[in-house]
Amino acid sequence: MLIAITRQVSPAIGSCELTHLERQVIDVSLARTQHFQYEKGLSALGCEVHSLPAEPDLPDSVFVEDAAIVLDELAIITRPGASSRRPEVASVARALEPHRRLVYIEAPGTVDGGDVLRVGKTLFMGLSSRSNPSALEQMQTALHPHGYTVRGVSVSGCLHLKSAVTQVAEGTLLINPNWVDVRTFGDKTGGDWKLIEVDESEPYAGNALLIGETVIYPANFSRTRQRLEVQGISVMTVDVSELAKAEGAVTCCSLVFESLRH
Repeated sequence: MLIAITRQVSPAIGSCELTHLERQVIDVSLARTQHFQYEKGLSALGCEVHSLPAEPDLPDSVFVEDAAIVLDELAIITRPGASSRRPEVASVARALEPHRRLVYIEAPGTVDGGDVLRVGKTLFMGLSSRSNPSALEQMQTALHPHGYTVRGVSVSGCLHLKSAVTQVAEGTLLINPNWVDVRTFGDKTGGDWKLIEVDESEPYAGNALLIGETVIYPANFSRTRQRLEVQGISVMTVDVSELAKAEGAVTCCSLVFESLRH
């Protein structure tokens, strides 16, 4: 069984951290409606949704992905790169504690979960404005005994690595080649993974959430969606336009992992 941890939209989301976008007014009511539809999508794909209450004093807290990296063997509790977001971590750790052994990133390390892309036993970690080499070293130490490799990836032009590249099928990645070097992952014909590039008119279209054999995907990137569908990828579209104003995307709003309960 899959578990999806989510958190309700904070009434203060309009005061969120922004790095690459100009601030826009966020309709909190609409954001909550969109988030509810997102949670319904998770449920429809077989996830048991555990929804945490909203945090009125933590504007970015709906983006629970940044607080943890959940693997089969353990969960890494992050130390977010924006100091304003560090209070988000404690409640996510409490939610994960019944399911996984917890390992914490310590200062001076910083990492947001949105900067970590897991593909099999490899974790690609974006070296961004939010995530640094100290956290990468700590992750390597924690995960090496379990057979994982952690590789640093330079990111430019976007907030997180998963703004630029995500997994959309077995052996297949969706990527914006302007924000991350495709050579890190292979090439479109003979590399380690098959790469599907986003449409040039949709630079933010690289973030997709793979659940089983279906991708949850933003409704407004129609051209890139067609590229996915041509490759035989099943797509479930959701409207996350209000959350996108806070530099959020579909992977950001949940932590999805296998239940280890018997």
